[in-house]
Amino acid sequence: MATLTLALDRNTEDRLLIDIIEQGHVIVARAATAGEVILALRQSAPEFVIVGAGRSTLTAELITACDAHGARVIALAANDQERRNAAGLGLFDVVDAAADWAETESLISCAVAIPLRVGDSGESSGARRQGSVIAVWGPAGAPGRTTLAINIAAEIAAVGHTVALADIDTYSGSVAPTLGMLDEAPGFAAACRLAGSDSLTRPEFERIAQRYNSPQGAFWVLTGIGRPSRWPELSAERVTRTIDALRNWVDYVVLDTGFNLESDEEISSDLFAPRRNAATLTALACADHVVACGLADPVGMARFLRAWVDLADVVTTDRVSVVMNRVRASAVGLDPNGQVLSALRRFGGIESPILVPQDQQATDAAVVAGRTLRDTAPKSPARISIRHFVRTELLPAPAPATGRRRKESKWRRRVVDPVAT
Repeated sequence: MATLTLALDRNTEDRLLIDIIEQGHVIVARAATAGEVILALRQSAPEFVIVGAGRSTLTAELITACDAHGARVIALAANDQERRNAAGLGLFDVVDAAADWAETESLISCAVAIPLRVGDSGESSGARRQGSVIAVWGPAGAPGRTTLAINIAAEIAAVGHTVALADIDTYSGSVAPTLGMLDEAPGFAAACRLAGSDSLTRPEFERIAQRYNSPQGAFWVLTGIGRPSRWPELSAERVTRTIDALRNWVDYVVLDTGFNLESDEEISSDLFAPRRNAATLTALACADHVVACGLADPVGMARFLRAWVDLADVVTTDRVSVVMNRVRASAVGLDPNGQVLSALRRFGGIESPILVPQDQQATDAAVVAGRTLRDTAPKSPARISIRHFVRTELLPAPAPATGRRRKESKWRRRVVDPVAT
């Protein structure tokens, strides 16, 4: 049984009402506009908000209010225009308005308890340990930094941790378009501005961050700058303050960084000017764990190995994990895993890298849908490899099982002594 607020047209509501009641759900409020739904959230605190996907009932303000009150939004779309409205707002729990209630019921019944608001774990702010920071870096040439960062965040969130994914690439922020989110108001740049004036509070973070909603692992997203010319907003001091604030609010912070590791001070005579690479260098310095990724083809590995030397000058390699994306025989020949391992060991002294096999169909489907691999292709070899990497290297080892002995079954096959017979 769940408590619902409805904002549907009369025909749709009348058609579904009997099924809603038969399932044992309680309708705590009915509304006609998004503003009325927001008012109902404050007064009746429903668990689910079922709304029409039109612009009069489904708005960004409504989704923000639902996130703030811990209510899950499910939209019923009657046409393509309404579906585009829902997708543009980053809402993916969308059902055909003409469908039976069973489709909406499946979304309600499969809901899992996820912390929609930062700090819902119940711990006091003073007793809560600081979160871990994971920076995902890779050289120039699109080695798959953004895809890897998104799916790392998704796999960590699926375990039950609170996660914030921040796009701090000052050259080509890609998290928002990859997840189908709006990026007119870059979340990370806004967080940096607030941090610079000591105004980055938890409510402000929840206001500027977007939410990737999924029954299998939701997480916060701070989108990147839409225009490269805005890079001066991401100064080293502001980025440091923002990362420190995020540490205090979530269990894990995943940073999608830029590629350039050049120290701007060496090529500029103005020592007080902002540095375009400051965000990336600061993120790597603040990170507890760095994930260095490259493409598993001759050109990609050559770029990675050249940049690996520069990375070793910035961070200690004992906190770096190497991930090679798109491992395939068509690019490196027979035994692609062995070829990649041998090249990295011989030319970079890199032992035990993580190899992610190519699965172009799954990654394309994820980008088209604006979803993670976990949601679109859970059995994808690429997703399984990333999941194994997250569970074994990024998350703490599970506590050992207690010493309780397994209870022996009373029913055992009788052993007959052949000598006695």
